[in-house]
Amino acid sequence: MFSKKTYTIRRQQLKTQVGNGLILLLGNEESGMNYRDNVYPFRQDSSFLYFFGLDVPGIHAVIDIDNDREVVFGNELTLDDIVWTGPKEPLADKAAQAGITEVKPLNALEGYLANAVNSGREVHFLPPYRAEHSLQLQEWLHIAPAEASARASVTFIKAIVSLRSYKSEEEVAELEKAVNTSVDMHLEFMRSTRPGMTEREVAGRLQSMAIGRGGDVSYPIILTVNGEILHTHTRDLAMQEGQLGLCDAGAETAMHYCGDLTRTIPVGKHFTTLQKEMYQIVLDAQEAAIAACKPGVLFRDVHALASVKLLEGLKQLGVVKGDPAEAVDQDVHTLFFQCGLGHMMGLDVHDMENLGEQYVGYSDELKKGTAFGWKSLRLGRALEPGFVLTVEPGLYLIPTLIDRWKAGKKHADFIDYEKLESLRDFTGIRIEDNLLITETGHRILGKHLPKTIAEIEALR
Repeated sequence: MFSKKTYTIRRQQLKTQVGNGLILLLGNEESGMNYRDNVYPFRQDSSFLYFFGLDVPGIHAVIDIDNDREVVFGNELTLDDIVWTGPKEPLADKAAQAGITEVKPLNALEGYLANAVNSGREVHFLPPYRAEHSLQLQEWLHIAPAEASARASVTFIKAIVSLRSYKSEEEVAELEKAVNTSVDMHLEFMRSTRPGMTEREVAGRLQSMAIGRGGDVSYPIILTVNGEILHTHTRDLAMQEGQLGLCDAGAETAMHYCGDLTRTIPVGKHFTTLQKEMYQIVLDAQEAAIAACKPGVLFRDVHALASVKLLEGLKQLGVVKGDPAEAVDQDVHTLFFQCGLGHMMGLDVHDMENLGEQYVGYSDELKKGTAFGWKSLRLGRALEPGFVLTVEPGLYLIPTLIDRWKAGKKHADFIDYEKLESLRDFTGIRIEDNLLITETGHRILGKHLPKTIAEIEALR
């Protein structure tokens, strides 16, 4: 946990922004994998952690703005619990570390909420992303699960986004710790991967490193020789000489701050000539995008810049024709770059995504695009000091997509489909780093992680 002062200030800022009513923050429960007592690793709700810091299951909290009360609801361990878990710090003592002096049994929450509703007071809650949250809202506030997200408090959502988007010095230090562990995981990937090893074998080594540092992975590891499949996870598939291995992996610290890095390497010792050419295109696009990141710049424009750079490189290979900037205006780049350039990062690897990208990555003035490719750009808004984000351009040659565009002769003025046909089985490349936006520009978080062709081949 951070200091008591940190959580007290955060809650005061939240109360000021929301203004009135009662704020309900639902903590997460443990969830059984195949029966009740064999549970998945517990992960607390990130906004609950941000305001209360209590990383234990089965507790909820209320911030009663009108009556100036802050209450944690949860049950202390019973003797039967202690038999299995051993003695643990009382919930009241844990809450005191976050500046909370009022702790009530869990069964008192329903009556507290009922009194607020019967008094005509507004109860602010967030869009539920877990089934138990939907059922709790139904039980306590009589809101049907299908209606819960639509009835979530936009005032509450916007207040959280306005606070969590700007990372404090202590948060940046925790994020840097996560990124440094992520760097070490990727160094292990670069050094240890050999032809004949399975994707799962290498990924298991990386996950053990994250766990050994006191946390876990911040999302399921993507480690694959099919980099064109954007979110394929590890398989019992042996990697072969001549293939590319793409690893998208990040660590989460014990306080649940995240890292998120991607590197692409040859499974053998060296890139082929074509792999070098394609890799350098992606690296040039990433370096141009990173250089453009500074306060006041729309990240949507940085995404467009990276897309132009990718098409410039493909034009040098004879795959793309015409003016690359004009081609991006026509969305030609989405044949090769179907996802977004990056996203916010913090307590969530896609920070605050459960609150809605229209609030986190965009604004009332700047709306998210709906066209193919652009609809996957999670962040478009102007960058500001304190933002932490990823920059992760890629080239993805997806045979099904190529066939569909080719059959319709889509953008044939810009695409040489005959040349492209020779690349249809190339797979994909992605390079990703994590940035902090500063007052004057940006800073790449974490230790140096090799990404030039020469650096990578030296590690192989």
